[in-house]
Amino acid sequence: MIEIVAAFARWSQLVANLIIFGSCIFLAIAGQEKAVFGTPWATRLERGFPWLAGIILIGLLGILATTAGEATGVAANAWRPDAWLEVVQQTRMGQMWAARALFALVLLGAILYIRHTYRVRWHYILGAVTASLPLIAGSLVSHSAAEEISVISIFPYALHILLAGAWFGALPAFLLIIFNKKESDKPLDLLSTESLKKFSTIALPVMVVLMLTGFIIADRMVEDDYHALAASAYGWLINMKLMLLAIILVIAYRARAKWLPSLTQVDYVEQIQRGGQQLKKWVSIEFILAIIMVLCATILSNTIPAKHAIVENWPYSFRFSIDATWNEPNTPLLVWSGVVLLILAAGSVWLGIKNKWEIKKRVGIPASLTIASLAIALPPLAVDAYPETYQNTPVPFDAISISNGSILFSQNCTSCHGPQGKGNGMLAKTFNPPPADLLTEPHTARHTAGDFFHWLTYGIAETGMPGFSNNMSEEDRWDVVNYMHGMSRGYQARLLSPMVVPEKPSIGPPIFSYFAHDGSSGYLKDFRQKRNVMLVLFTWPQSQARLQELIASYDKLRELNTVILAVPMNKLDQQEIMQIAADMPFPVATEGAEEIKNSYVLYRRTLTHPDILGEGVIPEHLEFLVDRFGYLRARWIPDRDDSGWDNMDFLKQQLVQLNSEKEILPPPRDHVH
Repeated sequence: MIEIVAAFARWSQLVANLIIFGSCIFLAIAGQEKAVFGTPWATRLERGFPWLAGIILIGLLGILATTAGEATGVAANAWRPDAWLEVVQQTRMGQMWAARALFALVLLGAILYIRHTYRVRWHYILGAVTASLPLIAGSLVSHSAAEEISVISIFPYALHILLAGAWFGALPAFLLIIFNKKESDKPLDLLSTESLKKFSTIALPVMVVLMLTGFIIADRMVEDDYHALAASAYGWLINMKLMLLAIILVIAYRARAKWLPSLTQVDYVEQIQRGGQQLKKWVSIEFILAIIMVLCATILSNTIPAKHAIVENWPYSFRFSIDATWNEPNTPLLVWSGVVLLILAAGSVWLGIKNKWEIKKRVGIPASLTIASLAIALPPLAVDAYPETYQNTPVPFDAISISNGSILFSQNCTSCHGPQGKGNGMLAKTFNPPPADLLTEPHTARHTAGDFFHWLTYGIAETGMPGFSNNMSEEDRWDVVNYMHGMSRGYQARLLSPMVVPEKPSIGPPIFSYFAHDGSSGYLKDFRQKRNVMLVLFTWPQSQARLQELIASYDKLRELNTVILAVPMNKLDQQEIMQIAADMPFPVATEGAEEIKNSYVLYRRTLTHPDILGEGVIPEHLEFLVDRFGYLRARWIPDRDDSGWDNMDFLKQQLVQLNSEKEILPPPRDHVH
């Protein structure tokens, strides 16, 4: 119940605020002719302003009350003023509410001033400015508040809501003018006609920019998770908004191009009557649809964005994927053919308007071309999907999960897929089709983590692959999924070298936790936004000379904002580790070392040593550079790279490069998708 009250409070105050804002803009534009202020429709419009301002204040009070109940988890706090005060004093949302309430009071004062003074145009400009303040402040408590607060992040939200007000808020004035028309067979008076023409002139560009800012905001809230548009509450609300907007645009176009001009036809009584009836009917419908669209927007602002939506059960047996299908025969040809038809459909709309085609032809030709374009372009992009396809892995992509997955893969999958997942196991030749190559083929890029989980659970029909739901727990199956993604990422990492490629972070390494010989502990994520991490996987005593080099240079490396974590690759007991690390100024991992080794050796392959046959060859020593943003940026393998970090000046150059870079990507995700 409290959610319904909260939604109604947010919606009612937003509608009232938008109407005041848009109406003031309308009056300021129409007020170029001072006589407008004495017209009956202008008087009636202005008479409603104080009531609308009151609705804003009551709505804001309702928002505060319901927020107090929701934030504290105690519904009764919605009725307690002391709980409201606590929210205002102790939360950022409460502080923003106080700013909105203050601006709403300023707006009420401006309206009362306008109501009791001689009407001049600048009064309505003042009204529009003061009405914009609660709207702009309101944009700071929507999804924009979850981003870094800056002009760039806030501007699209604020501009979008102001443009919505300029269009939607002016509709009541439009309706008052056409319903104030006394005789249905008489043309509109000159003042009203000019007022509507001025509004109609600005309405189109306002709607265009409104749509552009809407797309920018939607893109931020969706990012790459387009599937959520068809399987989440946020997606369906956006779809409903788009559908309503399409209908509204059609009505607005017809009103501007046909019905409004007919009201000025002095010599055509029948056209005036028909145009007036159509205008009253359809602009009323437009206003109602706009109110519903504002309601959708209000709910959207308090709905989990598509990029964070959890799609536990994908309801369709297919999905569209360019990555998975683009290299298939004929796919590019069919997709581009569909795009051409879609362009022709858009062109036919323009031709229909220009040449004044009859309505059946004007609608039928674009619709037929659009349907044909979708029928040609979409099927080649379709791939099988399952209920789990878009599930996020509940298990992080970390060293523990990958290490456990490697053991499970070895026990259950190597007889078919081979010890390295190459699809060349002992039983591989008995299957038709042969087992998939999970190492060098881009399966993990073309399929989701949920796809792999489904296949591990239920098997794949007509391939011989069984399901493992009876052999592995759900968590174990997700561990195997993480291991397969680790194999795939490791193979992609063969492009890494001892040299940092400037401004090109791309590979997210496995995260891990550790306990060290000196009592320290932590997570790889602890160093994000702070320091680079040099991860040294060593074998004792083979790596002794290299460790001495690092000990001698550690102070200089720390000056370059870099920490070292040493991880033993061979089995060492606690006493051996303490002896090895006696003079080391950097930590040596004791607990967690085995898991770190098992996950990071997947990143051992190079272009010159692909290492895809047999069991694979694990080097005795590997070193990795993880930048302060969490990306794996460089790797040195002494017995495979001709030149490397044994040249400390060269290593320092790479660290200087990392330190000079600004963040150009968000931190890598800790879960595979």
